[in-house]
Amino acid sequence: MVLTLLKLNLNSVHLTDEQFYQLCQNNRELNFERNAKGELIIMPPVGGESGNRESELNIDLGIWNRQTRLGYTFSSSTVFKLPNGADRSPDAAWISRERWEALTPEQRRKFPPIAPDFVIELRSETDNLSILQEKMREYLDAGVRLGWLINPQQQQVEIYRLGQEVEVRNLPTELLGEDVLPGFTLSLDVY
Repeated sequence: MVLTLLKLNLNSVHLTDEQFYQLCQNNRELNFERNAKGELIIMPPVGGESGNRESELNIDLGIWNRQTRLGYTFSSSTVFKLPNGADRSPDAAWISRERWEALTPEQRRKFPPIAPDFVIELRSETDNLSILQEKMREYLDAGVRLGWLINPQQQQVEIYRLGQEVEVRNLPTELLGEDVLPGFTLSLDVY
């Protein structure tokens, strides 16, 4: 049985940010997101291979961040309240130290009202590519400066940069953090 994401149109319900937060807290076994249209998205769990790949990406990003101390890293369990009204959970994210520390303690505790500087989305077997590409465009529209959509199924990675066209590379490849994550390098072997 293949699990896919489920979108619920909540146009007539209008969940407040606090109600969405409580919905997530009361249903911790489920992963929720909301897109900019206000649709509630219930994300299926990932399998072992995707979970391992996601963990490895977070480890690499975390090690770089520990060495540089330039910001803060976040896992896929973190929901970010984007300026466009969406509530999104990238597979890995990073925010510069100055931007994160400008948030209040209350904002940091709940769903932080900030777009990360950098995001990674890793396509799992159950993910629809066009939906992930739409999510990546939503990130850029919200102010994310650099994003990588890793697509093992097609052995490609899409690189999203603020104000630029999407660059597509075949795997294996080496990705650079550019001016967003100075000195960060990620070697993607065949996934």
